[in-house]
Amino acid sequence: MPSYRTRRSSVPALAGNALVCALLSTTILAPVHAQSNAPLTVEELARRLQAIEQRLGTAPAASEPADANGLADLDQRLRVIERKLDLQAEEAEARVASTPVVTLSQNKGLSIKSPPPGDVELKFRGLAQADGRFYIDDDALPQNDTFLWRRAQLTLEGSWGPLLAFRITPELAGDSVTLLDAWADLRFSPAATLRIGKTKSPVGLERLQASNATEAIELGFPSELAPGRDIGVQLQGELAKGTVSYVAGVYNGTVDGRDAATTNPDNNFEFAGRVFVEPWKNDASALSGLGFGIAGSQGDKEGSGNGFLPRYRTPGQVQFFNYRSAVVADGEQTRWSPQAYWYRNAFGVLGEYISSKQDVLLPTTGAREALDHRAWQLLAGIVLTGEDAGYRGVARPNHPFTVGGAGWGAWELVARYGELEIDEDAFPVFADPNAVAQRAKSWALGVNWYLNGNFKLVANYTQTGFDGGAAAGADREDEKAFFTRAQFSF
Repeated sequence: MPSYRTRRSSVPALAGNALVCALLSTTILAPVHAQSNAPLTVEELARRLQAIEQRLGTAPAASEPADANGLADLDQRLRVIERKLDLQAEEAEARVASTPVVTLSQNKGLSIKSPPPGDVELKFRGLAQADGRFYIDDDALPQNDTFLWRRAQLTLEGSWGPLLAFRITPELAGDSVTLLDAWADLRFSPAATLRIGKTKSPVGLERLQASNATEAIELGFPSELAPGRDIGVQLQGELAKGTVSYVAGVYNGTVDGRDAATTNPDNNFEFAGRVFVEPWKNDASALSGLGFGIAGSQGDKEGSGNGFLPRYRTPGQVQFFNYRSAVVADGEQTRWSPQAYWYRNAFGVLGEYISSKQDVLLPTTGAREALDHRAWQLLAGIVLTGEDAGYRGVARPNHPFTVGGAGWGAWELVARYGELEIDEDAFPVFADPNAVAQRAKSWALGVNWYLNGNFKLVANYTQTGFDGGAAAGADREDEKAFFTRAQFSF
């Protein structure tokens, strides 16, 4: 009688036959045995095994009759079945190993990852912000109350192997489609990544926040002096276990508070950089959420119009300063900005100061001046429902809002105060004191309701006062604005 062999060892023939009978009895004949207590015969086992073979496609052309060597026959046929199952398992594993992993989750959106080792990945993100803007007591300078799509963005980002990462973000809100982000990263190491393309300039602290994470609906005064997105190349990375981050790059250059044009308009470049330190980032202490740093830029600008000289707006998005139409940028522009934030449990505070100094010229008279405009702000918030505050926003409520349920989401109160001061040497040669203000001071209160990790409702009241800006040296009328926002992101 032949011996029965497992994958790891061989056993005597009698033991092998007994094992076959046991396997058949437990895995094949369990239903039959449950219905009858009659002893099983080799012929019955053979018939049952033949049915299994037919289902697996391994049945022999003609079954030999069960005889004294019936157990040997069953043993051999069982080996064929085992091999068939092994091959099927290997094929299934191969299919899994070659199939991309598609994940769709509420918090992380849609992700497609290549088979192992999974170093190719595509992620799809989305952001939609619908705003309402309402101005109060705007008799002298009436503004249009309106509803609008503030942002409608679809982002494609991902990695293509361990070296290359990328992001493409078009802006669909507004009257035309624009390209916000379009960059590729060469990730040599966490300490050294080379980014090429259009990205946020590294100067402004609040400007560097993700649009869905800012605590107030619109950015504060320092962001009016900081450059927006720019096109260029930058080296960035993290050092000292992530406690020190840096960015240094060269860009086409852009005007204060705005994104760059699609090409370099004056053949000059701008250098910008930032160093930010979070000394206690890896500690479980009260200072673990403290970060501070300094950023700046330097370059030349030569030209006239909105692409070279700034127009400054209030947090209510109303312009209150611009140069006379004949003034041109004619020389160096430098910016520098000390900045810091501190987040501790439900409380957070962000502060920044910025100076933007620009050489300007009035060609009709030959008057030339280096004008230094300055702005600062403090913004604080507290999450009333106990979730952690952070520079990246409130991630998700502990108890998402549910209709008729106990969850009410997360609630956050926000307050801000800031000022923007125009260099007094701008008046009256380069700017008209009867039309534009020399200083703006603004305060705001807001409430944020995070219904869940994707949906957020916001309401802000902002009031801005001015020095100058009206005829005969009078002060411009105070601006009172009530803004609302419904935000969906994934």
